[in-house]
Amino acid sequence: MPFEHLSPVLADALTARGYEALTPVQTQVTEAEAKGRDLLVSAQTGSGKTVAFGLAMAGELLEEGRLPFATAPLALIVAPTRELALQVSRELGWLYAKAGARIATCVGGMDASRERRNLNQGVHIVVGTPGRLRDHLERGALDLEALRVAVLDEADEMLDMGFRDDLEEILDGTPDTRRTLLFSATLPKPIVQLAKRYQRDALRISTVGEDRGHGDIAYQAVTVAPADIEGAVINLLRLHEAETAMLFCATRDNVRRLHASLIERGFAAVALSGEHSQNERNHALQALRDRRARVCVATDVAARGIDLPTLSLVIHVEIPRDAETLQHRSGRTGRAGKKGTAVIIVPYPRRRRVDGMLRGARINAEWMDAPTAADVRQKDQERLIEKLLAPVEHEPEDLELAARLMAERSPEDIAASLARAHRALMPPPEDLLDNGPRGRERPERGERFERPERGGGGDRRDGFEDSVWFRLNIGRHQNADPRWILPLLCRRGHVSKNEIGAIRIGPKETMFNIPRAIADRFAEAVVRTANQDGEDDSGVSITPAPDGPTYPPRRDKGGHRGPRDAAPRAHAGPRDRNERYKPKPYGQRSPRRPSK
Repeated sequence: MPFEHLSPVLADALTARGYEALTPVQTQVTEAEAKGRDLLVSAQTGSGKTVAFGLAMAGELLEEGRLPFATAPLALIVAPTRELALQVSRELGWLYAKAGARIATCVGGMDASRERRNLNQGVHIVVGTPGRLRDHLERGALDLEALRVAVLDEADEMLDMGFRDDLEEILDGTPDTRRTLLFSATLPKPIVQLAKRYQRDALRISTVGEDRGHGDIAYQAVTVAPADIEGAVINLLRLHEAETAMLFCATRDNVRRLHASLIERGFAAVALSGEHSQNERNHALQALRDRRARVCVATDVAARGIDLPTLSLVIHVEIPRDAETLQHRSGRTGRAGKKGTAVIIVPYPRRRRVDGMLRGARINAEWMDAPTAADVRQKDQERLIEKLLAPVEHEPEDLELAARLMAERSPEDIAASLARAHRALMPPPEDLLDNGPRGRERPERGERFERPERGGGGDRRDGFEDSVWFRLNIGRHQNADPRWILPLLCRRGHVSKNEIGAIRIGPKETMFNIPRAIADRFAEAVVRTANQDGEDDSGVSITPAPDGPTYPPRRDKGGHRGPRDAAPRAHAGPRDRNERYKPKPYGQRSPRRPSK
């Protein structure tokens, strides 16, 4: 038997649940070396950690295959969010059902008085969030004197969320004889310090390999123009047609805005953020489980601990703040041996940052362009053909209807109508402003860009004789290109494309000018559309540049500069080190040193 080293009551529960073997982390925490010891466990999200600590604490809870009578909790599990706490409670419920376990859940957003009544009636296991557990402890409703095991689940996330004081007060209220199990996807320095304070001779277990990316998750980095982020999300959802997809945003406002946009386009979507009540969250999750909704837009905290078996696509609409957040977000998919896809939307100015994050996390992501509307339509055709050619048993009424249609229309007309009806059921894809590699070669150093429709006149165009220069904090190193810079300026400055003059892209910055008559209005709009750091969501800032560009336009094929730079440059100081070196005459050279 694969579970012969476990208690029979737990082995039966695993078999009934469909387990054929334990995961690596579950195997290691149940080995003889780990029995009775404090554990510091680092394992990937979705690797079966909940069942792992449920099995690990069995030695302290079970007596002859049953849980003893208890007036105070024997085990305490602390989780960062309500959803994760409820999920842990459900997992331990089926695992310890035959052992007669009574489990109480204490989380924010629920009826606190009912939770206190459940605690007073006597429970074996308490699962809760730090704030609510601390509240019950201070009110005297939670008695931890008889506690045998304390478990911190997703400890790194709890510290990131500012629960350190709550955790310390809870652990300080437990007996020194307790066994402490600390589970986390990552083990940063604050976690190690917490372990040293509250654990004794802890056994460190790690199932995280050199490749920190989850083995069952395919990572993709999709580069887009900043103005194309939402369109790229739409096309990704349509291209993959995942049974369940989760989109991550950084703020509640962005969740609300993207959710409304998806609903408007015809997607069955729900939202999860800190502004939603527990009842609203429960309804949203149930809609995903019932397949009434297929897309969930969420913040990092709200989506923590969510386990949806059908979730196969995660899209990072906004770039994660660090590698750990990337790992936790992506870990919502690729669980229990299933394959998943994690896509990072990367605006061109942020590519270098994301590339560094992926290298630091040792995640091999495939860089690609955002799917176009043509890509989505081609995929739709393939899916429709595959669906129609699949073998199926037809009902008599369907055959009768088919014969009637064949009598009135040709097969080509029927097939075309069927394809049109199938396409009408799905949201249309988006046409993106810019996709993929540039249509022309990379510009030379100091090249002056002109939009094709304006010719070579640049800032000498009519209406731009008296203009004001502005600066963008992006250049060629950030893949700056007029094709996506132009719509960004129109969106940020509330102007039309005809009100923007020359665009000059340098190595690390970009200059552009607009008529002085609208400069003040443009500057005010830029401030209103920026965040506290003066940037937009993609990290682009726009500031005045009174002196204009400091680098000249490139020469033409004849070696001449543009009209504004006809005069040669005068060297006021020493010779430019980039100037071509001219050797001195032979007689003026320094004598050679004699060879040894």
